[in-house]
Amino acid sequence: MKSQAVLIRESGATLPYATSRPLEIVEIDLAPPAAGEVLVKIEAAGICHSDLSVVNGTRQRPLPIIGGHESAGVVIGLGADVRNFKIGDHVTTVFLPSCGACHECTSGIPAYCSVGAASNARGEMITGGSRISLNGKAVNHYNGVSCYSQFAVLDERSLVKLPDDIPLDVAALFGCALLTGIGAVRNSAQVKPGQSLGVWGLGGVGLSALLGAVISKASPIFAIDPVASKRELALSLGADFVLDPSENLRDQLPGGVAVAIEAAGRADTLKAAYEATGRGGITVTVGLPRAEEMLSISALSLVSDIKTIKGSYLGSANPRIDIPEFVEFWRAGKLPVEKLLTSTSPMSDVNEAMDALAGAQVVRQVIHPHAG
Repeated sequence: MKSQAVLIRESGATLPYATSRPLEIVEIDLAPPAAGEVLVKIEAAGICHSDLSVVNGTRQRPLPIIGGHESAGVVIGLGADVRNFKIGDHVTTVFLPSCGACHECTSGIPAYCSVGAASNARGEMITGGSRISLNGKAVNHYNGVSCYSQFAVLDERSLVKLPDDIPLDVAALFGCALLTGIGAVRNSAQVKPGQSLGVWGLGGVGLSALLGAVISKASPIFAIDPVASKRELALSLGADFVLDPSENLRDQLPGGVAVAIEAAGRADTLKAAYEATGRGGITVTVGLPRAEEMLSISALSLVSDIKTIKGSYLGSANPRIDIPEFVEFWRAGKLPVEKLLTSTSPMSDVNEAMDALAGAQVVRQVIHPHAG
């Protein structure tokens, strides 16, 4: 079938993207869903920093590629042997499909799936190959999702069913921003009530981490970002203190925080978060800095201060367990996802949306593939 979609032919275009137009709307051909695959009508897709990283070239992915990995939609077609979905189901996408059979999956952490990670790096579906073509030539998938498109063929392992009453603009955030941010707090750091916590970088993932800290009853909670409007939003979401990066957290809390979450994707920010982590504390990083960026810290401090640095990918989550729990938090009013939505726009405005994200003034934008 035909679908309007956002194609990235080359990385590294100059800003503003509204002028250079690196994201091109094209008409692609989608193959029918194969065994274990699902055809989804994409209703809402988030603009995430991981997508921007492909556009600006800081994260290498095989090109050309159809962008997007955070979305929600409705199932409209099923391949053979699909067991977990039916026509009409509302779903959110997960950007790392888990094979269920590798060492990582059988160890209980599908977010670490080595098979899914390898297929994502190749730009393929987890079962191999592409379901997307343009003018008869195969086009790569982004993280098994490629949701900047009116329709998408996905492996059922890239989907989680959601209740129909969740607005699809909100539902789009469950599979990336919320899973990554809340998961970093609850799964990777395993925050306990009463532990002090800081979040560096208040984009969609960082503010999701803040919400996870509130749910986990961390105290006090610090939120650090250079943008004043994001700091104000953090206060409304439950932060106890907000700081500009030029300020020293230890002036407020001399012993440092028990848990530091770095969500800015910068080595210098990770260094600041580590240095603000107290004795015996843990620094968890979820950001994706440039590959060439190196972290320089005191090696002695790891031993003398008994610190831990931990990477967190997909929130160290089991999406099929964690996302339904997030739904219950949302129903109970503990997860005000709506406050993370800065704006919505038609898919044709995707270049302008990337400009806004690059300017660091927005939290989460959502595009609508079927809007005019």
